[in-house]
Amino acid sequence: QVQLVESGGGLVQPGGSLRLSCAASGRTFSSRTMGWFRQTPGQERQFVAGITWSGGNTRYADSVKGRFTISRDNAKNTVYLQMNSLKPEDTAVYYCAATRTIGGSYVSTDENEYSTWGQGTQVTVSS
Repeated sequence: QVQLVESGGGLVQPGGSLRLSCAASGRTFSSRTMGWFRQTPGQERQFVAGITWSGGNTRYADSVKGRFTISRDNAKNTVYLQMNSLKPEDTAVYYCAATRTIGGSYVSTDENEYSTWGQGTQVTVSS
């Protein structure tokens, strides 16, 4: 069983940067695709970025392409989301998640494919 804990959220000015981290416990972390999602009040959770177990494939929402970068360090059981050129519309609670299946070379944007979720970390972009 994988457990996830996010950190790194906070308040940042427009144009600024933040790096989110998601620390995982559990022996199968390195075998699972990982994703970052975000949610604002009254809205559905949205896919932001994902990375396959090997790090070989990544996928991004159109709204963050070119600004956000997902990466992982399987030796440290950690996945990261580097967020640059932040905009007020990036304000949300960010969640990391692990897929229910092991292996694979495809990053799903469907939250139903992800079985384990962290508690979330708030990111606020405001001047």
